[in-house]
Amino acid sequence: MKTEKPNLIINSDKFKGLTSSQVTEKLRMEGYNSLPSSKPKNFLSIALGVVKEPMFILLVACGSLYLILGDLQEGLMLLGFVFVIMGIEFFQQKKTEKALDALKDMASPRALVIRDGAEIRIAGFEVVTDDLIVLQEGDRVPADATVLQSVNLLADESLLTGESVSVRKTDWDEIEKITQPGGDDLPFIFAGSMIVQGNGIARVTRIGVNTEIGKIGKELENIKDQPTRLKKEMGSLVKRLTIIAALLCILVIVAYTFTRGSLINGFLAGITLAMAVLPEEFPVILTVFMALGAWRMSKKKVLTRDPLAIETLGSATVLCTDKTGTLTENKMTVTRLYNGKDFHTVEKSNELNSEFHEIMEFGILSSQTNPFDPMEKAITGMGKMYLKGTEHIHKNWEMIKEYPLSKELLAMSRVFSSKETREKIIATKGAPEAIFELCHLDAKEIKRLSHAVEELASDGLRVLGVAKAKIKAKGLPEIQHDFTFEFIGLIGLSDPIRTNVKQAVSECYKAGIRVIMITGDYPVTAKHIALEIGLENPEMCMTGQELHAVSDAQLCKKIKGINVFARVVPEQKLKIVNALKKNGEIVAMTGDGVNDAPALKSADIGIAMGEKGTDVAREASSLVLMDDNFSSIVGAIRMGRRTPLYYGLYTSFFSN
Repeated sequence: MKTEKPNLIINSDKFKGLTSSQVTEKLRMEGYNSLPSSKPKNFLSIALGVVKEPMFILLVACGSLYLILGDLQEGLMLLGFVFVIMGIEFFQQKKTEKALDALKDMASPRALVIRDGAEIRIAGFEVVTDDLIVLQEGDRVPADATVLQSVNLLADESLLTGESVSVRKTDWDEIEKITQPGGDDLPFIFAGSMIVQGNGIARVTRIGVNTEIGKIGKELENIKDQPTRLKKEMGSLVKRLTIIAALLCILVIVAYTFTRGSLINGFLAGITLAMAVLPEEFPVILTVFMALGAWRMSKKKVLTRDPLAIETLGSATVLCTDKTGTLTENKMTVTRLYNGKDFHTVEKSNELNSEFHEIMEFGILSSQTNPFDPMEKAITGMGKMYLKGTEHIHKNWEMIKEYPLSKELLAMSRVFSSKETREKIIATKGAPEAIFELCHLDAKEIKRLSHAVEELASDGLRVLGVAKAKIKAKGLPEIQHDFTFEFIGLIGLSDPIRTNVKQAVSECYKAGIRVIMITGDYPVTAKHIALEIGLENPEMCMTGQELHAVSDAQLCKKIKGINVFARVVPEQKLKIVNALKKNGEIVAMTGDGVNDAPALKSADIGIAMGEKGTDVAREASSLVLMDDNFSSIVGAIRMGRRTPLYYGLYTSFFSN
């Protein structure tokens, strides 16, 4: 029998924390726990950057020439468009600043810390290294820290990892070194993550720009906006035509002067020819038609933050998509049940067979009444749907003790007393192997049930075991192993795929667009989702660890045949996007979390989710899907290819 920790309640009295003088000294030496604010550019500096562009120099030159030649209306109109373009550039600059500011706000929640032996609530930016922070259900973590003591501590790190399931935290063994976010039974918590269950005390190890979320801020700040292909080629064309116009102008002036003997008339003739050659309308058309395209897209629930992104989207060759919140709904749902004999697939249109009621009954009893944890939310939500009004809902039962999940035993139990009976009822759920152990099943039975677990897991489901026990004694044992448990069944949970995603992926392939899924989730889950939505080569998967081991040049070669990337950290998403761009691909990237922001900004076209997406992701992107519908991307690409400017100017002038 394995050892098991007894029920614990975090006692912060034995922790004294830093003194006020130590905090003051650390603030002086290290600064505040905040990300650097964006450095806003004034309108003058933006204007100087704009007029350096060939197209805008063309507008100014042509407008000035029209004024000199006496065409006031034409000259003022062209010069007026210079200010319109400056306004658009100013808006784009502010977009980048807002992305950094949104990240800064998210990284600085309020914090409960222990100082001078007392718990006090402070602003998140006042947290310093070595501070002891008290973690409670519903708190957002203010800084990267190491867990010293905890009870049933679960954290939602989806903003940093993309994982839809909360991860367990354990106490630090004073040996293990800090690692990347993601994975169960690690003693490290990270700024920006949410505590969804349990409580604990942690020592702050990194603040501000040194945190994991701070690294994302650095990446955002270092990524520079790149001009679109159309803008580049338009600038190149303008340069060539300007040179031709200038040479022709000089040639006409010289020829006219020598043949007619009039320098002034020769100059006017040369200027007239140059004006006929120079395409001064190009910048105007570029602005007007892209603005019209943005308006059309807005009617299809796609908000365009950068009008030029429409042209880029129309020419996209690769669509990189995050899994959690983009392909899936980012919420856990009970998908399948197993009662020890039969499986049941849960569908909203069907009723729940009475043979599976007990699984849900004790699944609900072993969950919090108002849970934060996504899996417990899914279980209690299903109970309300299928068991409402039945004898399986026990609102009048009193919960008298809870045995928390621990590293030694991945199961938790809740003990209830009923007014109708003198017995105490114990409801338990946890990892299947832990439930088998608590039920003291023989090897043959464990093998049979393990096959059921494998079948559920092969479908990409998160599997929980459920058990029950009864006791008549007045007192309660110290550990869960001292109860006599009876196995009830298994619950399979999944993060469901969004409606129409499979069809949208199919349409992308028909349009010649390759689809790549990048996720922080586990390879088995990623492969299953890839197979379900119809990605090509779903069995070929590269992990974050493998990505870390290859050079940029090697990745450029390998990435040509891989469409699934799992256990990927933020900087690796950026590495993938950059490798695709080096291969000559036009990359569109979708995402909704903080971890997606650097890749969204670096991609040729960043697409953020409008409903569930974070402010950071939205501000770093070029397009925002207002309905969070993956299929809207396909419609946006189709519309981008229909833009009159794309087919008119691009095909006529640049393709040749």
